[in-house]
Amino acid sequence: MKSLSGVLFLGIAATVCSAQAPAAKHPVVLRAARMLDVANGKVASPGEVLVDGGRIVAVGASVSRPAGAEVIDLGDATLMPGLIDAHVHLFLHPGAEDLQTVQESVPQRTLMAADAARADLMAGFTAERDMGTEGAGCADVAVRNAINAGMIPGPRMRVSCNAIDILGGHEDAIGYNPAQKVLSNADYADSSEEIVKVMREQRKGGADFTKIYETGPDSLRGDQFITPYQYPAEQLGAAVAEAARTGGVAGSGRGVAVHATGEPGAGFAVAAGVASVDHAYLLSDATMKAMKEKQIYAVPTFAIMEYFADHAATPERAARDRAEQAFHAAEFKKQMAAGVPFAVGSDVGPFPHGTQARELELMVEYGMKPADVLRADLINGAKLLGWAGEIGELKAGYFADVVAVPGNPLEDISVLRKVSFVMKGGEVYRRP
Repeated sequence: MKSLSGVLFLGIAATVCSAQAPAAKHPVVLRAARMLDVANGKVASPGEVLVDGGRIVAVGASVSRPAGAEVIDLGDATLMPGLIDAHVHLFLHPGAEDLQTVQESVPQRTLMAADAARADLMAGFTAERDMGTEGAGCADVAVRNAINAGMIPGPRMRVSCNAIDILGGHEDAIGYNPAQKVLSNADYADSSEEIVKVMREQRKGGADFTKIYETGPDSLRGDQFITPYQYPAEQLGAAVAEAARTGGVAGSGRGVAVHATGEPGAGFAVAAGVASVDHAYLLSDATMKAMKEKQIYAVPTFAIMEYFADHAATPERAARDRAEQAFHAAEFKKQMAAGVPFAVGSDVGPFPHGTQARELELMVEYGMKPADVLRADLINGAKLLGWAGEIGELKAGYFADVVAVPGNPLEDISVLRKVSFVMKGGEVYRRP
């Protein structure tokens, strides 16, 4: 009870702590047979990284060994930056999403979210963006702050509190007896003024960025993908302007992200200048062109639909999910050809935390080269989360977020599911 009270106090205080756990108090040299050069899409051999004070000091085939340095030889492995997941739900787990908010208290869900954060870190994900607590308010602020204070293990986090939604929208409690007044999984806002008010309340609560539901529900009829929009461009523009007023400019990690599966909602969001279009099943030619020009990221989230199809309640539902996945994969190829920039996000939560490296595999299966997937995950992910120049590459001055995998991820992306070593901010969380 005392530990939980401490976590909740951190959430109420909403104090933004340094984004790392206490680092090792002595220099550390990491050595392995190979090391990934993300930007150039190459693997060097051998590779060494010198870490001191939570930061990378030097990188190369051989680095100096200061007095008292600990040498960790990882053998036949590849050193690479910690993975980034730009779309997670720490407050969800497999099962009926709508019932979790009804049957589980916020304190219970917060404890489960802390365990989810630990699972993701141990799988090699050292930075994440929590895309809405699904009805737990700003409890993700408590988790982020507890991680930053070194109370619990977890990735560097960007958090949004609840998502924002219209009355009767995508995450509202549709299908229940209205007299029971079942709570929405999001915060209501039905006008520009209400959006701004909710954003100010969430930022006061400690949110880093804003998540808005822009489309839903979806349907695929033949080759026609249909999804109603929720906010017109001018209302999304008000959200983007409010975020910018408090520092949420491009590359800050503090802007606006939208759930947008199709048109016209995705186009409205891009016109407004959001930071990312998450899911992005269908994008028009004009939207893709604008995303390339504005460097607005698409975050595909393939792994979630694969999981839903594999665990569908009926054969009919499984067939529908697989049809949507096939449609999305075909559109993904069009988006790549159009030069749309990508980040990597899995939508993990409705499927087990710690298993989301599958997302990178699926992006390769659907046509993206492994080197490009890794750049999307690590370089673009760092930009999207507002940590460009600090994470996503193994370079001097960057945070010492380092993982090791067997084999060569440029030849076999599936090795990312076999992370054997995890360091975040110079602190070792997992060893072989």
